[in-house]
Amino acid sequence: MAKVLVIDDEASIRETIIINLRKNGFETLSAVNGAEGIKIARTQLPDVIICDIRMELVSGYEMLAVIRADPMTAGTPFILITAEPSRSGMRQGMELGADDFLIKPFTGAEIIAAVNSQIQKRQALFLQAEQKLNELRAQLSSTIPHELRTPLNGIMGYADILRKQSAELEPSEVAQMAERIFKNAKRLNRLVENFLIYAQLEMLETDRAKIALLKKSRVDDVALIIDSIATQKTYESARSFDLDLHLETANLAISSEYFTKIFEEVFDNALRYSKKGSPVHVHAAMSGTKYVITITDHGRGLTPNQIHEIGAYKQFERRIYEQQGTGLGLSVAKKLAEVHGGSLSVESEHDKRTTIVITLPLAAIEQLIAER
Repeated sequence: MAKVLVIDDEASIRETIIINLRKNGFETLSAVNGAEGIKIARTQLPDVIICDIRMELVSGYEMLAVIRADPMTAGTPFILITAEPSRSGMRQGMELGADDFLIKPFTGAEIIAAVNSQIQKRQALFLQAEQKLNELRAQLSSTIPHELRTPLNGIMGYADILRKQSAELEPSEVAQMAERIFKNAKRLNRLVENFLIYAQLEMLETDRAKIALLKKSRVDDVALIIDSIATQKTYESARSFDLDLHLETANLAISSEYFTKIFEEVFDNALRYSKKGSPVHVHAAMSGTKYVITITDHGRGLTPNQIHEIGAYKQFERRIYEQQGTGLGLSVAKKLAEVHGGSLSVESEHDKRTTIVITLPLAAIEQLIAER
């Protein structure tokens, strides 16, 4: 039996809603103001909340903001009641995370329809999450063994040579094998990391509470991170002279760890799929309340069909080009950007260039300044 919390400081309206809900098989909870409603929501965890906008002590808007900020209640469907609907008022409610509105005067049928709609949506989200989890299990079970075995075989092979023939090897040969073991171990670590992040993101998509917590993260002086990663990676690839940086600094609403993952995956692709001696451009600047990073390389590019088919385990032209990994990195970067309220898009001309545009929200203070 679904449980509905009704909050309204007008007793007649509150009781009318409760009677209609009970007649239709719903369990009900009630509160006479927003402050009481917040306490009940946190302790009783209702399936749906119906709340009047205009109340003393705590308004419906204020209560909605508190509910969405609490990880325990952030995903609860929230229906606002209003007597004076206006575009600005409804917009404010939607921006705070309202799921629906009941406009006074409303009928019993409208109350039940609104509640049933939210319950059905919530059930659909749970089914979607379960389906994604099942798909993920199937993908991982078919992909992980092969992808992890490749670097693992390299590590075991070189380690076996060192174990059996150490007395016969020159110091330079030992050093060379140790370097190859280290590179394979790094590749293995990155694969495991990407698989874990991707699995977490797949399960996170329908968890509004955890998404809300993620969006409260912050990274300062993002240009410094971009400069450090790009400089180090081009140096390791002997391509320092190919790097073209134009950066504006900013503070973003994302953790340093996740921002680093996004940029590393995209920048690694730009280096991996373009030739030494061709430029790799990185431009980053604020645009309104967003921070836009553009990475362009002059490599083999992608066809429109390949861009459309970008997915977690998609690799293109593997028979033509030697390609390491699962093709998971770009999907991880895209999902991380989107879950933080940003985006990742790809533009490409086959055999000419590829441009990836990453858009991420500025931290709260910077957003306020930009809006002014």
